[in-house]
Amino acid sequence: MPLTTIDPTPALVVVDLQKGLVSALTTTARQAAATTVDNATLLATGFRRHGLPVVLVNVTGRAPGRTETGATANSGAPSAGWADLIDEIDVRPTDHLLTKRRRSAFHDTGLDTLLRDLGVTQIVLAGISTSSGVESTARSASDHGYHVVLATDAMADPDPEAHRHSVERVFPKLGETATTAEVVAMLEATR
Repeated sequence: MPLTTIDPTPALVVVDLQKGLVSALTTTARQAAATTVDNATLLATGFRRHGLPVVLVNVTGRAPGRTETGATANSGAPSAGWADLIDEIDVRPTDHLLTKRRRSAFHDTGLDTLLRDLGVTQIVLAGISTSSGVESTARSASDHGYHVVLATDAMADPDPEAHRHSVERVFPKLGETATTAEVVAMLEATR
């Protein structure tokens, strides 16, 4: 479902655009992530210009259970700076910084309380990985009753097929999809 409107108080939530995750991407995925970074930065600039909330999320952990990929919460300590947000996102004093320890930015983080306290009814999502952190956050946002907008060109995934599946099959069930340009244009038109 394409973007129909921007609510009076939307928030931008940027998921996991951090140094350790971006640098670990394959060359092909890193090229997609460059576009993701540029578009997430454009979204953040637009939201900030209008005094709207920007929430920047990083991740420092994962669920402790075993998975078939073999990664667990105890697979070793990340390198120094791994969880630092990438420089391009240009963190501002008005931004809300949030650290998560699971896939969803809503799980045990206080994000829902923050958004409700700010009067937010709609979130625009961007970040990496499309099929993990972004999708999990979108599912939780939908479950919490937010209007969800997925800026599909402001997200990337290490697995292009997983990205495509999330964008084409999952996201239309959770909210509205749009490009960065569409979100920014609608934001400008409603302010």
